[in-house]
Parts: sequence; C-alpha cells; structure tokens
Amino acid sequence: MTSPHLLPDDDAAPADEPGTTAPRAVVDDAESAQRAEALRAGLTEYDLDAEDLDLLAGAGAAGGEAEPAGPLPVVAIIGRPNVGKSTLVNRILGRREAVVQDVPGVTRDRVTYPAEWSGRRFLVVDTGGWEKDAKGIQARVAEQAEIAIELADAVVFVVDATVGPTATDEQVVRVLRRSGKPVVLAANKVDNQRLEADAAELWSLGLGEPYAVSALHGRGSGDLLDAVLEVLPEVSAVGAALPAGPRRVALVGRPNVGKSSLLNALVGSQRVVVDAVAGTTRDPVDELVDLGGRPWWFVDTAGIRRRVHQTQGADFYASLRTQAALEKAEVAVVLIDASVAVTEQDTRVIQQVIDAGRALVIAYNKWDLMDEERRAILERQIEQDLVQVQWAPRVNISAKTRWHVDRLVRALDLALDSWDTRVPTGRLNAFLGELAAGHPHPVRGGKQPRILFATQATTRPPRFVIFATGFLEAGYRRFIERRLRETFGFEGSPVEISVRVREKRKK
Repeated sequence: MTSPHLLPDDDAAPADEPGTTAPRAVVDDAESAQRAEALRAGLTEYDLDAEDLDLLAGAGAAGGEAEPAGPLPVVAIIGRPNVGKSTLVNRILGRREAVVQDVPGVTRDRVTYPAEWSGRRFLVVDTGGWEKDAKGIQARVAEQAEIAIELADAVVFVVDATVGPTATDEQVVRVLRRSGKPVVLAANKVDNQRLEADAAELWSLGLGEPYAVSALHGRGSGDLLDAVLEVLPEVSAVGAALPAGPRRVALVGRPNVGKSSLLNALVGSQRVVVDAVAGTTRDPVDELVDLGGRPWWFVDTAGIRRRVHQTQGADFYASLRTQAALEKAEVAVVLIDASVAVTEQDTRVIQQVIDAGRALVIAYNKWDLMDEERRAILERQIEQDLVQVQWAPRVNISAKTRWHVDRLVRALDLALDSWDTRVPTGRLNAFLGELAAGHPHPVRGGKQPRILFATQATTRPPRFVIFATGFLEAGYRRFIERRLRETFGFEGSPVEISVRVREKRKK
C-alpha cells in the first residue's frame, strides 16, 4: 500500500494544469453510451420509485453558487475586554455567531460577519479586547484590534456603562481620534431605565452621545444601528471588490499545529494571532489570499480538540464554528505536526472532512525541522497511519519559514479537479461491467447480487448510485471505490457509493 499521494518536486516534469472552475468530465465513447442506454432500458422490468426515475432522468446535477461582488462598508466593534463586544455582534447579526463566554479574552482575532439593517448590507468586524501595554498573547490581540480600526469605515466603541469610563477607555479614545474614523459610542449593559444615568457619564469621553444599549437583551440596539448607518458610507472606502468565484479553503487540524501561522505566511502579514498556547484561535477567520496568481478564500479555524459533545464553554462554540466553516468550504487542508506522531485527533479531523464531503489535502507542517533519517522513518509511519486516505494529495511544508508553501496550489487544484469530476454513464457502466465480469460479487445464501445499472448522481463530492439485484457488501463497495480511483483518478476527493436493491416487477 502507498502513502497519501505526495506531490513531486516543483522542478519535476509537470502534468497538465488541472482546471480550477469547470467540472472535469471523463470522455465517453459511442459504444459505451449505447451499452448504458440498453442497461437503462432493462431497468423497466424492475420496480422503481419516483426518486429512481428522477435519478435516471438526470435530475440532481450539482450547480454552482454565485459569489457576491462589491465592497461592502465595514464596521469595527472595539472596546476593552469583557464589555460585551461579541454579544453586541450577535445582537446585530440576529443570531448566535460570535463566540461568547462570561470571561474576558474569549475573542482574540478580528472576525468578519455579513450583516443587514434597514435594508442596507455591511460587514461587522468583531475584535479582541484592547488593552494598553499588554504582554504576551494579549499584546497581539490588541494589535489585531488596532488593525481592525484602520481597515474599517466606521467604529462602534463599546464601553461598560455599569463600570463607567476607565483609564483604558480613555486610551482607546486617543487611538480612535488618531485614526480619524467616525465613531459611535455604545454604552453597553444598560439593562433597564434606572441604569441610563450611568450611560450619561460617558459624555466625558468626548465622543458625542453615548447610545444606551443592552446587547444581551436587545434594548436600544435599533437606535445604535440607525446611528451607525448615518456615518457609514454606501460603498467601503477601505474594502475592495471581491474577484469572481475564488475557491474556499478551510485550514483545519488539532490545536497548535500551525494553522494560523500558515494563514499568516500565505497573507504575508500577521493576519491572525499566533501563540504557543494551544487553542489561540476560536472563531473562523476568513482572508482573501493571492496564491499561484489566483485568489483563494482561506479560513483559519479553531483547533478540533475532541468530539463536539465532549466540549464545553467557548471551546464548544468554537467547535461548532469550525464545523460550519468546513461546511461552507470546498476543500480542506488538514495540517499535521510532522514533529510528533499522528494522533487520534489527527485522524478524527481527517474523518470530519470526509464526512462533510469536502475535497482533502494533507499538509505536514514543520517538515524542515526533520533531518534526512527522521524523514525516511516518518514516510514509513505515514504509510501506516494514513492508509485509509492514501488517495489524498500530501505536501510537506513549513508555515513558519514558508518552505514549500507554494506547493499547496498544485495540491488544491488536483483535489478540487477530482471533486468536480463527472464520469459519463456509458463509461461508468462499461467499467463496472468489466469489473463484475473479472471479479464478481461473492455468493451469499445461494444468491449472487448482480449490478444492473449505475450512474453518477452528483459531483462535489462524486456520488455514485448502483442499481443491483441484491445488497453489495461493504468490502465489495470498497473494492469498487478503489478501482474507480485507479481508473478515473479522484485524487483528493471522497467518493460516495450507494446501492439500491431492486426486484423484478411481478407479472
């Protein structure tokens, strides 16, 4: 058995460059098409339901989604830790999207969400708590908040009205004044009318009227948003129109394998917080990256620690966000730390990608730290550890030094091309006919299941439906999948095979 498909060196003779947008179709021939029509006609003797008839008529072909275009205005939510910024973001969105927990420092990166109010669409940027003279990871969190101010068209400055203006709040005001951006002051945690007097104290900050709100209960949020729309331009002065149709890539893996470092290496700047502390990233972070001369949407996700039902608090919601980001992606890059042995968590992450039906690329990070002897040993370990996904392209990289990061383009193209592949019905049935003739299904209970007809129901991922006279055992379905891959490729894409047992119509 071979290890996951390792891409050759860049100086090796390249294969034809895979397409990046158009689905790939395997060429059919007239003889195979005629045979498929004959097999399809033979199905009229069997009991078929409405879903079968729709499938045979070619229903259910996958379609693409149009990407939104145009630079939407950007609103940054700024404030010191634990004043309710993420709660306010959720209130603006009308759903629980940002991770919220009753402890400071839950949000660390700047995270962008699309929002709408009074018929106007805009982007909301949630940020980590801003603190002056912060040390360690909190210093990097503060840097992300300051970057968010620079990249925003307007700022909502959130202050805890029950505490009043603090020295840190006054320092934030100075940063906001230097930026020159319009600022709307939100006096949060005004849960009832008696607390409105506390909000009035915030006039002393010199930012104009403080809007008394309760992000938790929604009190006053409408007036706040009306004020935001008054200072928000129709078109962003800092954003740029999105190119049409960039592919979506999710960076996934267990905590501390280098996902955020890889995104920073791809962007060429400190886009997300990186720290030796495992679990630094909690919200998915989207970034448009130019790689290989084309735009890609990369999403840095929270490290998958364990099964979702075994997590709690911020980690629980971070796990849900990671799953949601994976569902919105087309291909996932699973990062594995080459300096340690493959863990159960690594294999669980890979299985999560497969279960989501996404194209798969495996990236071994920190490979540059391995000496030649260790690399040879590691290659043998990979053959054993990842034998179930030997079809996945693999690249060896270093996110920290950007060593071989450019090889991701070829791996992503290969996986996405396979994910889009469609095998013509005639060619598929000719293939299965030859396969069943050479390797028939074992006889069970005195009966031998016979394949009647097969078709590819969908792409993204490729899903094949086989009509048979009896149930095909799991081992035989895996055999069919293995031969499908040998014949048609499918490097980097899961392949789904379902069987429909149909009996002859009684006369």
